[in-house]
Amino acid sequence: MKPESMNKLPANPERATLEGKNKFLGFWFFLGGETVLFASLFGVYLGLRNATNGGVTASEMFELPLVFIATMLLLTSSLTSVFATMALKTNQFKRMIGWFVVTGLLGLAFLGLEIYEFTHYVHEYEHTIRSSAWGSAFYTLVGTHGAHVFVGISWLTLLIIRNLKRGMDLYTAPKFYLFALYWHFIDVVWIFIFTVVYLMGKVG
Repeated sequence: MKPESMNKLPANPERATLEGKNKFLGFWFFLGGETVLFASLFGVYLGLRNATNGGVTASEMFELPLVFIATMLLLTSSLTSVFATMALKTNQFKRMIGWFVVTGLLGLAFLGLEIYEFTHYVHEYEHTIRSSAWGSAFYTLVGTHGAHVFVGISWLTLLIIRNLKRGMDLYTAPKFYLFALYWHFIDVVWIFIFTVVYLMGKVG
């Protein structure tokens, strides 16, 4: 189906079919499991945040300007995904794809900064996942979030490639919309990471 067919779609095309509604239901179950996963990782991190094994501490190691830039990139990507879903709801296929491309690029920039951050900690402070219990909890929590960002970018890339020429229909609209929900979820998780890990770590 060509992109022009977006003009013939009903309002809220992401929920216009039974399949779309079922995808929403299944996705909420998925997000429930993801919430439990991250809640467990946060609990472990809080329990081990002072177990530094005599090594570098969070307040000594963290560099908030870098983390703040990464945070702004991810939050901005959440905003652009909102613009994309607004275009989806108004049947503007090209605009939707454009905003999702921007979302993916911002996500890549965030991921690049996170990789740089980890590399910097290893080379500058010789701090690895094996350095201490706190190090293990830190790299596991933040790394798991980074893995989710990578999965989101891969998911979005495949969606765009698959539908760039064929356009949108009632069966593909829910897939883009669910991606946007997933992206908002990992943005919310990062806000908690920024607060609990970095800000609390910096103030001690």
